[in-house]
Amino acid sequence: MARSNNAQREAKTARDRLRRYQAKQDVHEIQVRRRKRDNLVSIAGAAVVLSLAAVTQVVYFTAGPGVPTPAPSSTSTPDATKGTNIGPIPDPATAEAKTWTGTMMLNDVKLEFELDGKAAPQGVASFLNDAKTDYFVGKDCHRLTTGSTHLIQCGSVDGKGGSDPNYRFGPIENAPADNLYPAGTIALARISGAAYTQGHQFFIMLQDGGIPSDAAGGYTIIGKITGGLDQLEAEIGSKGTKNGSSDGLPAVPTTITSVTIN
Repeated sequence: MARSNNAQREAKTARDRLRRYQAKQDVHEIQVRRRKRDNLVSIAGAAVVLSLAAVTQVVYFTAGPGVPTPAPSSTSTPDATKGTNIGPIPDPATAEAKTWTGTMMLNDVKLEFELDGKAAPQGVASFLNDAKTDYFVGKDCHRLTTGSTHLIQCGSVDGKGGSDPNYRFGPIENAPADNLYPAGTIALARISGAAYTQGHQFFIMLQDGGIPSDAAGGYTIIGKITGGLDQLEAEIGSKGTKNGSSDGLPAVPTTITSVTIN
């Protein structure tokens, strides 16, 4: 009887050990499956992150603020700083390398100005000739910008910004090395990236501002307003553009009614 009881206890013990072993195996298999699942989730998550990063980078460099500027080709692009004068461009010697003074009327706003014939002889010679031949009288100011660069631009042939194809000259003179144009600056407009496209058009800075140089350089400063700038800003500049944009036709129609050289 004792042997029978011992055999039963041993059998029971063996069964208990087998159940415990099986239970451990089941737990182990569950943990293995869980680790595999977690790894797959991690890999999938990493793939999504990388995919989003790639998309973000593509958008940033093709459609967003990080659009790269293409490098100009040195073999196919002409030198933007060179060119030929076209039309009856006055001799720069007529600027006499001196300071000229005068007055300009935009509507009923009287502006006093100085021109630097020494720093920008070609540009000043052109402006003096336009003033003396009354080219400017009756010409509209076609552009006002109201952003970080606040200026008014005048002198176009058609009052809409058109340049005279029969009157173009260079080079760029007296452009600021730091691309900063103080309030009151009078500078010559030109086609972007082309130095020898200056003509009759000029702009007046209504406040301090920066204008980036392009392939041709900066913009020729021919002089400055010495009186009346505050009135110009109050009556015309501060009124903004006709369509409410930051760059457009002045809301107040503006015409050059006279330019006098003293």
